[in-house]
Amino acid sequence: MNPSHCKKIWADGGVAHMTLLHLNDPRVAEIAAGIGWDCIWLDMEHGPRTTRELELMNMAIRAGASRSDLPKPDVMARPAKGEFMRMGRLLEAGAHGILYPRCESADEAREVVRWAKFAPIGERGFDGANADNAFGTSYVAGDYTTQANEATWIAVQIESPSALPHAQAMAEVDGVDALFFGPGDYSCLLERPGQLMHAEVRTAAKQVADAAHNAGKVFATIGIGDDHRKAMLDLGCQLICCGADQGLLRQAMVTTLNSQRGDCNQA
Repeated sequence: MNPSHCKKIWADGGVAHMTLLHLNDPRVAEIAAGIGWDCIWLDMEHGPRTTRELELMNMAIRAGASRSDLPKPDVMARPAKGEFMRMGRLLEAGAHGILYPRCESADEAREVVRWAKFAPIGERGFDGANADNAFGTSYVAGDYTTQANEATWIAVQIESPSALPHAQAMAEVDGVDALFFGPGDYSCLLERPGQLMHAEVRTAAKQVADAAHNAGKVFATIGIGDDHRKAMLDLGCQLICCGADQGLLRQAMVTTLNSQRGDCNQA
C-alpha cells in the first residue's frame, strides 16, 4: 500500500488540506486528484453513494494522480455510524483514512480501531487481493498487514455535546490518529444550526483540539469561510476541509456569470 501523504505532513508538523466530493462522477474525482489536494473526502454517511461507486471514485483518483508530479492525495472515507463491517471494504477500495461519525465514547472508538486495523492493533478481516494491496501483487500476507496498519489512519468525529466530555478518553485510544470536530451537527444539536462561530461551538472545538494535542494526536475539522478556517487553524488544526465540489462549482459558475454580465454591460 502506498504510504499516507497526510501522515507524512502531520509528522513534519504541517497542515493537510482536504476537499469533499459529493458529486458521484469519477471525472470529478480524477480532476480533483491532479490539483494538489492532500486528501479527498468521499462520504457514505450522507447521499446515495454505494461501496462500488466509492471504489470507482478511488480508481479515478489514482488515475488523476498518476498524471501529476504532485504527491498522490490520501482518500478519507466516511461510513455511517455503526457500519463497522463496511470500513474494511472502504480500506480495500484504496482509502487511507476512515472518518467515523458521531463517536460518543472511548469504547466506541476502540470498536472502530478493532474493525479498521489488522492484528495486533485490531481485528480487521484479511483479504489482500484488492486495490490497497495492488490486487495481491504488492506484498505477501505479513508484509501487507504491517504496511496497511502503518499507511492507514483513523479519525473519530465528535459532533454532539454528549460526546464532548469523552474527547480526551477517545483521543487516548490506541489506534485513533485524529479527533475530527463536526461543527455542523454540533451547532444543530445546540439548536443553533450553521452558527459555526458561536461561542459555544468554538469552545467545543477548542476542547476537542486540546484533547487531541494532549494525547499527541491530530486535530481535524472543516473550515467554512476565511474567518472560521483561520480560527480552526489557530487552534492547531492539521487536517482541514476547505470546501466541497458542489459549493465550489456553484461559486465558479456565479463568478463567471457575473463577470460575463459585467462585460456585456460595459460593451
